[in-house]
Amino acid sequence: MQEIVSVDWLNQHILDDNLVLLDASFHKIGEDNSCNSENNSIPGARFFDLKNKFSDTSSAFPNTMPSEEQFEQESQKLGINQDSTLIVFDNQGIYSSPRVWWMFKVMGHKKVSVLNGGLPEWIKQGFSTCKREIRTYEIGNFKANFHTPFVKSYEDIFNNIKSNTFTIVDARSQGRFNGTEKEPRASLKSGNIPNSVNIPFKDVLENGKFKSPSQLNKLFNSKCSNSKDLIFTCGSGITACIILLASELSFKRSKFVYDGSWTEWAEKNKLFL
Repeated sequence: MQEIVSVDWLNQHILDDNLVLLDASFHKIGEDNSCNSENNSIPGARFFDLKNKFSDTSSAFPNTMPSEEQFEQESQKLGINQDSTLIVFDNQGIYSSPRVWWMFKVMGHKKVSVLNGGLPEWIKQGFSTCKREIRTYEIGNFKANFHTPFVKSYEDIFNNIKSNTFTIVDARSQGRFNGTEKEPRASLKSGNIPNSVNIPFKDVLENGKFKSPSQLNKLFNSKCSNSKDLIFTCGSGITACIILLASELSFKRSKFVYDGSWTEWAEKNKLFL
């Protein structure tokens, strides 16, 4: 299964047996929604409620990975089966859909792809849309198998400061990474985790789609070593998955995300920032 598919591919395969289309649209933190199709969707899409259904809402930090049990139950409620082919998109182009792609990879589901360009590209190419609907589906038989090594903890990141066994790649803007731009969460200082490198997620995109593999490879080669695993981070674990997927398309296969990301790191290190 390819990691990304085009809107032309989806238009040709949208009625395929076992294909499940997931709308993972998610409001950007600290910004107005930049897509004027906020309530629009692709016909047949099922809304993947990343904020409320597929996050651990009891966590002190936003967008935390849910438990295996929660993820399995909510996926079944969407009618997802073990043999489902999942295509994930969002209404920003490429924003929250890579997070959902990564989550299914963490949970052991291999047949999942991101729609390159998402809803804006679908609209741009003249394909039909509809109003987003929240509805119920026949319960699916999806089974989750949580691959815990893909989800890195605060302790993993803290210990790496001394061991330097992997490279931390931060998807936030250069200003936030360098501490010259405010964080969208008012209580947090900006800055970066020691020994991390910065690849702003916008640098891997062009016109709402991923850049070519050759462009991405050049970017990652300029920032990262091929000899080390990559651990991806951002503000809260969403845009980290954009650069993770970009790396997967062009550089190396490292599916590791620091799930607490800068929000957790900054909160736990307030005295030192």
